[in-house]
Amino acid sequence: MTELVVDAGPERDPEHGERPVNPSRIAKSVRIDSRVVDAWCVWLGSLATDAEAALAAAIAYQELDGPARDAWLDALVQDSSRLKVPLIAVYAPLLAVESDPLRRRRITDALGPDDPAVAPRMVPRSLAGATKDGARIGVIIVPLYLDFVQVLVCAYRPTRGFEWVRHDPIVDRSRAPRVGDEVGGARVDASPIKSVVDELAITVLAHQRGGRALPEALRIFADLFVAADSGSVPPPST
Repeated sequence: MTELVVDAGPERDPEHGERPVNPSRIAKSVRIDSRVVDAWCVWLGSLATDAEAALAAAIAYQELDGPARDAWLDALVQDSSRLKVPLIAVYAPLLAVESDPLRRRRITDALGPDDPAVAPRMVPRSLAGATKDGARIGVIIVPLYLDFVQVLVCAYRPTRGFEWVRHDPIVDRSRAPRVGDEVGGARVDASPIKSVVDELAITVLAHQRGGRALPEALRIFADLFVAADSGSVPPPST
């Protein structure tokens, strides 16, 4: 038997599709039978091809507290041998929303060596624009695996801080923002990723000097801001 923090089985979320966990009712680990494990493994397999399922996994995981996240990772270790999809398909959605350094390390260690067959099919890119009232809009699009990307969108003023930050952890690359799109009230155009990251790094400092906590999404992209100081900008660890 496998132990996992779950309720009696999958539920259907009208917005995000089936989800294997119900965070609002999770309280403790329960022993589950083989039929539920089979359904869990089938659902995990869908994360390799279904962006909505991958997003549902990211959202469900993000809603859990620390012990429940650990239980999810424990279950993946136990059940990974039963899966017929690359490990990155089941771990990348979690990594996209996990900011705890120890869990991020645990996830990346579980991924093992890179599999060329599931390498991202694009490179990181960025877009930028400005609203009529002078706020800057920055968009960073980072590949995850296959055709999936994560998108960070920020409205900010470099000398004041962030007005808002939006993080879409799993997006089909065909639905990611493009040149000429309107994002946050601004038309965005291609911009060198280092330029956008450098400007965001300056904004991070201004935001913190104002005594405000950084939005959680920016912590997930912390590697970008560290790299900006060193002169090279790799994608966030995924």
